[in-house]
Amino acid sequence: MSERDPQILDLDKVIESKAGDKARRIPKFLIRWFKKFIHLDFINEYLKEGYLGVEFCENAVKYLGVELEIHGLENLPKDGRKYTFVSNHPLGAIDGVTLGALIGRAYDGKVKYLLNDLLMNLKGMAPLGIPINKLGGQARNLPRMVSEAYHSENQMLVFPAGLCSRKIDGKITDLPWTKSFIKLSRETDRDIIPIHFEGENSKRFYRIANLQKKLGLKFNFAMMFLPDEMYKSTGRKYRITFGNPIPISSLDKSKSDYEWAQEIRAKAYEL
Repeated sequence: MSERDPQILDLDKVIESKAGDKARRIPKFLIRWFKKFIHLDFINEYLKEGYLGVEFCENAVKYLGVELEIHGLENLPKDGRKYTFVSNHPLGAIDGVTLGALIGRAYDGKVKYLLNDLLMNLKGMAPLGIPINKLGGQARNLPRMVSEAYHSENQMLVFPAGLCSRKIDGKITDLPWTKSFIKLSRETDRDIIPIHFEGENSKRFYRIANLQKKLGLKFNFAMMFLPDEMYKSTGRKYRITFGNPIPISSLDKSKSDYEWAQEIRAKAYEL
């Protein structure tokens, strides 16, 4: 323990950093309610351990008491090459932490993935993350940071849907996958490994997400409920399947990159 620095999530400072002077206008009772709603004490009790990177992810899975049923680990090559791992995103929190742990452990901690910039306030996750913020100067830097990650020696873990899964026509499924992982994998000669993560959030989460869509709200309000969803994952069992590597050379010009992305999405769900 002496080798690790205890961490803490200071929500007041996070709100101030995001809202600036407007933070003063937020009623104190509302902030107190939100701290309770996201189970801040539960989160900080874990952060005090001071874990970083892959160790943070592995111990978070243990802290939550999550049980994993893992298939296809033999499909993770040990040939020294770099790969792009692409997965559906059913949960929005524990799936990212779990896959970061599994892939990171398999490749000596060398894994990077895109994180909402709010999650970078969790110092344990920061070493693995490329912060996403669609506003301000960071948005201009994002393409460069992503490109640098693909050109690094790290394995890339990508959730091409961007948002976590939604309930569409009565089925929990990802939105269409974006194509950028195809282009960047081709540029850096990375074969692609599809992953399927089996799980779902609460019915409340999907009702809120659908209401947000109906109201045309640009802010991802449903995201604010993800800490509570993660808390509810305590003691649950999830099934994870790694598929066979897809040679990047096989993704030729017979289809557009967007079409290839949807085909790989389909392969992930077939797992």
